[in-house]
Amino acid sequence: MKLTKSKKYDYIYWYMTVKKEKLWSIRWTYYNYIGERKEFSKRGIKTEVEAYRTLLETQTTVVQGGSKEIDYNNITVAQWMDIWYDTHENEWKESTKKQRKDNIKNNIKPLIGNYKLSKLDKITYKRVYINKLLERYKPSSVSLFHAFFTIAINDAVENEILSKNRFRGIVIPKEKKTMKSLTAENLKIFLEYMKEHDNITNYTITLLLAYTGMRKGEGLGLQWTDIDFNTNQVSVNRTRDNRGTRTPKTMNSYRNISTDEAVIESLRKYKVWCKKTRMSFGLTFKETDFVFISYQKGTAIGENTLKYAFDRAATHTNLGRVHPHMLRHTHASLLLQRKVTVNTVAERLGNSPEIVMNVYAHVLDSMKEEVVNVFADVINL
Repeated sequence: MKLTKSKKYDYIYWYMTVKKEKLWSIRWTYYNYIGERKEFSKRGIKTEVEAYRTLLETQTTVVQGGSKEIDYNNITVAQWMDIWYDTHENEWKESTKKQRKDNIKNNIKPLIGNYKLSKLDKITYKRVYINKLLERYKPSSVSLFHAFFTIAINDAVENEILSKNRFRGIVIPKEKKTMKSLTAENLKIFLEYMKEHDNITNYTITLLLAYTGMRKGEGLGLQWTDIDFNTNQVSVNRTRDNRGTRTPKTMNSYRNISTDEAVIESLRKYKVWCKKTRMSFGLTFKETDFVFISYQKGTAIGENTLKYAFDRAATHTNLGRVHPHMLRHTHASLLLQRKVTVNTVAERLGNSPEIVMNVYAHVLDSMKEEVVNVFADVINL
């Protein structure tokens, strides 16, 4: 393709297409922010004036210190996400790394990975990415995926690769979320089955989760040093799952939870059992051991042990699917139904009052009519 220089403007050229259409192009050499020689080029421009205007805009960007934006003009979304992930992965917890890596691989790259980062606009992003995700995931999950992408885009803006974040203000519909929980009667049935038919480890951790509202990972991460048998308190200082041990989910998650004397007594008996079990496998018992151990090995149990135990109990009690996190929702719901304050429940769960009010709104709403009846009974007109 032959380029012919414009008679009016430097760095502007015209050429003829195979369809005999006259189009304009730009070829301009400049030095970027670290002194490297670069060339900005663009073709397919309809008019000479439009080409000149584009050149002036580009030159202005470079003069104002925006040469990074020019250098990264052809980078794709997929390439930027890889650069961004490799740059920051050592700053994240293992669980965060896995979630973000999976999202890049399974969602971002297949749907918008081939788009130029500098060219992807808000409408296309919503149509090709957000709307497609809503066909496969719950709105709450899509909101998390969107938030993750905007974090990466904000980093591109901060590093002067993009001039602004074009993906702000996108509204994702929220689904009505009702947390499943057990009634007090069904919880009693579940606990009684675990006590009579399962091993002492599975029963004791189930009892603890039900009476404290702890997260499953917080229970698995408990060490004997976290249990105060004198004050009947359990301290949450870490969480543990199949990916390892790490700090709790949030700062609010660090907490001391008061619990029932019956739970403490069960833990006291369980501790005696743990010492004997560890000894039978030739293992020493330490106060820094994880509390819940396998009767088959004497070592700490994992997530799957609890999952299989809950599945067995749910099947035999005909309660439908019951999972460990449901005990947390049951704990909160029963307390709120007994008019325990939102602040107190939030403190036990390691959440903020705002989160409790949002997640358990259905419980609080059901109590409004009851409050009216209580007041009417007091006045008794």
